[in-house]
Amino acid sequence: MLNPIQIEQAYQEFMGNLTQWAHDGILSIDLLFLHNQGLLDSLTNNETDSEDLTQYFHVIESVEKVTLFNEHFIVWILPKMEGDQPITYVLIALNQEDKANLEIVFTTHGVYNSPRYVLKVLQHFLIDTLETEETITSIKKNA
Repeated sequence: MLNPIQIEQAYQEFMGNLTQWAHDGILSIDLLFLHNQGLLDSLTNNETDSEDLTQYFHVIESVEKVTLFNEHFIVWILPKMEGDQPITYVLIALNQEDKANLEIVFTTHGVYNSPRYVLKVLQHFLIDTLETEETITSIKKNA
């Protein structure tokens, strides 16, 4: 697991050339995305999940960003202004033994740029990434 200094170095490297590191591009969260991923129904449900992964992160706050990290993930949340429009960038990386591996970058803006939407989409991607990593590990063990 990377320490906070290494996490900041990884962040600087990723932001130095985000388009190179964001292999799948930067996803823009909108109504169609929320609908296709089945997140609209869960947003109207006010129940909290005791298995919520966001409960298990260390947090580092700075003027520029909020950094969340644990043994599996590093997440950077960056509120920005593009023109007169507030936008939030979220970068999700796997926290590996000796490096961070950027997996997903998404943005929220307009009505979707609220903590509720940002955290719900973040939770969706964290669960999806964990499931994918488990599948890859299982395939490697069986090969």
